[in-house]
Amino acid sequence: MLLYDPSEQIKQGGPILAAHSDYPSIAENESVPAYERGRAIYNYRCYFCHAYSGDAVTQAAAFLDPKPRNFRTSDPLKLTKEKMLEVVSLGKPDTAMKSFDAWLTPDEIELVVEFVRQEFMFNKRENTRYHTALNGWADHDRYAIAFPFATGELPTDSLEEELTEQQRAGLKLFMESCVACHDRGRVKNEGDAWVPKAVSYPRNGYSHRSTRPDAVSEASVFGRHDIKPKIDDLSEQEAQGEKLFQDGCAFCHGMAGTGKNWIGSFLEPLPRDLTDPEQMAGMTPSRLTKAIENGVINTKMPAWKSVLTSEQIAALVAYIDRAFYPLEKE
Repeated sequence: MLLYDPSEQIKQGGPILAAHSDYPSIAENESVPAYERGRAIYNYRCYFCHAYSGDAVTQAAAFLDPKPRNFRTSDPLKLTKEKMLEVVSLGKPDTAMKSFDAWLTPDEIELVVEFVRQEFMFNKRENTRYHTALNGWADHDRYAIAFPFATGELPTDSLEEELTEQQRAGLKLFMESCVACHDRGRVKNEGDAWVPKAVSYPRNGYSHRSTRPDAVSEASVFGRHDIKPKIDDLSEQEAQGEKLFQDGCAFCHGMAGTGKNWIGSFLEPLPRDLTDPEQMAGMTPSRLTKAIENGVINTKMPAWKSVLTSEQIAALVAYIDRAFYPLEKE
């Protein structure tokens, strides 16, 4: 089944609308064939997870669970057009597929769904590639020795003695030029998961004269965690706890209680995120009280029982319960 045949454009160097196309002007231009309007929408909105060729082999997809749908292996008779229109419009629960209702009109959703069905599901076409001459990658095949490391055919943590001379040259090329976008390709040893590391503060562009909080100006990724919650009806005990927390605990936990402020980001392990349901699971008032009194072993959390009174610790517990995460009942 083929409603539109772009073969002539492909013979002339690729689809007439490649990844670099001016998406809005094309998608909204009714003089452009509907198939190409759908292609423009896909190449702008969908490729990041589903890939230009519809096979969902992208760096972003590698980090998603469940994986994005591979349209090239999807049966168009089982995955109906009506179902696809519904998913693009409403999203799909428990996946990374969000609703595009706020970004695409109903007509645009139908255009992109029809393109996906024809290009990938029925005709198994390639659509386009990122590494094209039009995108600045003339004669991309000259880098072929690096391809096995980008596709995952060869692990990037291979030992030198395991590789041929050409493969060693390919790995060197990959690590110097390709890794920024293709990341690590495939590895034998996964190693530690990535975690953000604090480097400097504030970032360029920060001005202490600004009337806006640093978190709003985006001068620092840490500043957003140093804005305390606004709560107008704190009890007397909670207000006491607020002052204690913001004057002391916020140094490591941040004024927002996340532990993702500048100082907190330097600590290993990171301070407890008092707003995170997973980290606060099972946290009762008595358990939190003991943690404040005695500290937490193998962390930077010190004991405060010789610094704070029982009344002050109780005030802290009350404030954390109110401002950051509701503690479990005893």
